[in-house]
Amino acid sequence: MSSATSSAPPSAAEISDAERSMLSIPGNAPPEAKASLARMMSAIFGIREGYREGFALDVARRLRLLEVNVRGKEEEESRSEWKVVFETTVEPDMVNAGGSMHGGCSAYLVDICTSLALAAAGKPGTVSQAIDMVYHAPAPLGCRIRIVNLTITLGARVSSARCEIWDTDNKRLIATGLHMKMAPSPAASKL
Repeated sequence: MSSATSSAPPSAAEISDAERSMLSIPGNAPPEAKASLARMMSAIFGIREGYREGFALDVARRLRLLEVNVRGKEEEESRSEWKVVFETTVEPDMVNAGGSMHGGCSAYLVDICTSLALAAAGKPGTVSQAIDMVYHAPAPLGCRIRIVNLTITLGARVSSARCEIWDTDNKRLIATGLHMKMAPSPAASKL
């Protein structure tokens, strides 16, 4: 695998099968960003030998990546805005007692999907500082949802992204989220 700090695209020998399949995902993002996103998805989704358990991994593993795009921000053209879109279906392990997607599941999807958008933009390895959620409508069991993520800021210490979760069957907004992430402080030396 190529170094995370390298700006050169990885060679064919350095690209895993997951990264190779990621390069065919629609969108204008550079190949090295798509390869980095594939590595991050493998890490977050626990796709490695012997790693079978973890919080909501089945939900995360069902996400389908639809597009990865980057463009200049309208208001600040010297800065870029990344758009990463996922899709999944609301399954029984995602719903509350009322039969619609649980608010905690929506927040989890915002956490995972915005983290991946920030990773595509070159901000992997950050930790959550705050997630703000607004719930608009229920997403019933079986409906298809589209998770649209846009980066807002890509700072040296703090980055942020927003997320909209849409019910694609009924064409309505389910939830919106704002995710603030920060670079972790270095570990204190032990003397």
